Parts: sequence; C-alpha cells; structure tokens
Amino acid sequence: MVPVTDKVNVALGERTYPIYIGSGLLGSSDIYRQHIPSSQVMVVSNETVAPLYLRQLTDALEGFRIESVILPDGEQYKTLEVWNQIFTQLLSKKYNRQCTIIALGGGVVGDMAGFAAATYQRGVHFIQAPTTLLAQVDSSVGGKTGVNHALGKNMIGAFYQPRCVVVDIATLASLDQRQLSAGLAEVIKYGLINDADFFSWLEEHMEALLARDGSALAYAVDRSCRNKAKVVAADEKESGQRALLNLGHTFGHAIETGMGYGQWLHGEAVAVGMCMAADMSRRLGWLERDVQTRIMALIRKAGLPVEPPAGIDYKQFLSLMGVDKKVMDGRLRLVLLKAIGSSLVTEDFDQTELNNTLNGYSGKLD
Repeated sequence: MVPVTDKVNVALGERTYPIYIGSGLLGSSDIYRQHIPSSQVMVVSNETVAPLYLRQLTDALEGFRIESVILPDGEQYKTLEVWNQIFTQLLSKKYNRQCTIIALGGGVVGDMAGFAAATYQRGVHFIQAPTTLLAQVDSSVGGKTGVNHALGKNMIGAFYQPRCVVVDIATLASLDQRQLSAGLAEVIKYGLINDADFFSWLEEHMEALLARDGSALAYAVDRSCRNKAKVVAADEKESGQRALLNLGHTFGHAIETGMGYGQWLHGEAVAVGMCMAADMSRRLGWLERDVQTRIMALIRKAGLPVEPPAGIDYKQFLSLMGVDKKVMDGRLRLVLLKAIGSSLVTEDFDQTELNNTLNGYSGKLD
C-alpha cells in the first residue's frame, strides 16, 4: 500500500469519513476497497483529467465492474444538461442503488458527481478523488454538491457526504500555474477566517508552494483540510459557523456569474472577494489598514488578482449578490474580518460602506 502522509477525519457521527493525504494515493487499491461496498463503480471525470489519471485509478480498481463518464471541462459546463449525462450512463449500464460513484477531477467534477450520487435512486455511495488544489483543500470536503444556474452559482444542489476523500498530492504536478494559484486562494482563506499562525506560515512559504514543493503542498493541504473538517463537524448544513468558509464568496460568486461561468476561475473570483471583504471591513472600522495591506500582499504573492473586472458595475454587483444562498429573509449576510484569523458572519452592517466598497474598490487603498 502507498504510504499515507496523514489521515484527517470529518467527524459526523455514524457518517464520519476519512481524508487520506499523500503522494501516489490515486493508485492505492487498498484505500478504495475499504470504502466500496459492492462491485459496481462509475468513475466521473472530464476531458482534461481522464487522459492523465483514469487508467491509474481503474488499474487500482481491478476486480470491480468499472464504467466511466467523461464530461466536458469547465465551469460553464456545470449545468443540469451536462449533469444528466451521468444518469444516462448509470441507467444505460443498469447500475443499482449499491453502486459507488467516484469523482476524479477538480471542483466541477466533484460537485456534479456528488450531486448525482445524492439523487441517483435517492442516494448511492460516493468517493472524492480530487486532482486540483482547490478541490483538495475545499470543494471535496464537507459534502456540498450541485450545479449552477444562469442566474446564480451553485443554487441547485444537496448536502451529501462522501465515504472518503483520496487526496493525491502528486496530481498537482499536472496543474497549470493559473489553476495552482486559484487553489491557493482557498488555502489563504483558512488562514484569514480562523488560523492566524497558518496565514503567517503562508507568508513565509508561498514561494515553495508556487514552486510545487511536495512537503510544503502536503502541509498546506493537511492544515486546510483540518480547518475545514473542524468547521464542517460543528455545522454540517451551514446554519451558523460553516458560513465563515464563504469569506469572499458572495463578492466572488457575483464576479463569476456576471462575467459568465468559466471566464474567471473560482479561486480568482474568491481572491478578489476576500480583498473586497477586507476593504469593507476596514471601512467599517473593524480592520486596520496595515492588516488590509498584508492580506492583499499575500494574495498578490500567490499570483492572484486583487481587483474586480471592469465589466461589472455597482448595480450589477448588488443585483447578483442578492441572488445568493447567504441571503436570509431578504437581508444579505457577509463574512467580514476583525483581524487575520478572526472573522464573523453578519447582516448588521452599514449599507453605505458596502456601496462604497462596490463603487470605489479598485484594488488600491484610498
């Protein structure tokens, strides 16, 4: 068996599951056999990832009945129409309710495969095998699944936990630099919301992460997964604390939707969203200017944008932010910052300062 660098448990009672983290784990048959209860396995991947890793995974699953469905690659394909291809394959191959769906790919594949697993015959077994940094540290953990709608990102979906998550750090070698940076946005998020020491570590080790140093990547993935697992265990369905994981996402989702899915990567939009949340937090008097400068410096260092696209104006931002899962009883809730490592979810803020951030933010301190 390939050595596991670490194992992080997502503690959800009888539904507790492990996140295996290591290099070369994608081909570790012993891991999968612990979590696949019957012979039928459907692998969901995409046109980019399948040529790289599908054979390695299927070789590890020798002895199972394996079929696959290969989806087009990109956020713009995260739709109900493309999602239906998974059901067509499951039904045409006569897969039953004891089958296991394995998501092999990034966040789009994981979200769509997980949503299919949640709904096929009212729920079948599910395993995440994420191959991008963003999926490894965020979207594969916690059970959020779904697809996009033209009017809003991830507005159709379900909470559905996997049986395990298999994080193979070696797959990050095939990521292009833009995708790697996009994943680092979610890594930085964990430092900002509740782990100031991790944020400081990132400041010291960002060059190593960008150079794909194996030990640095393994540590960043492990620490991120531990942070997320702790929050998910405390608030699985996002009724309270888990909403902190959405730092930057309300602004970011507006960018993704407004620009057209796939134009901006999710991590790029979240990076700008975190900068905008920091800007608004400073305007409210909650965050010191030098702290805002420090946040933006790390985001820039990660190779990420710090200002929104010129194509979205103030009114469009407000309209798109109003179609968000964090809107409650007509009131917009935002995740804002008190300090690095200290965040809060609030709807009690001065609307004028939100307007000022949307109207005046340009990635520069005024």
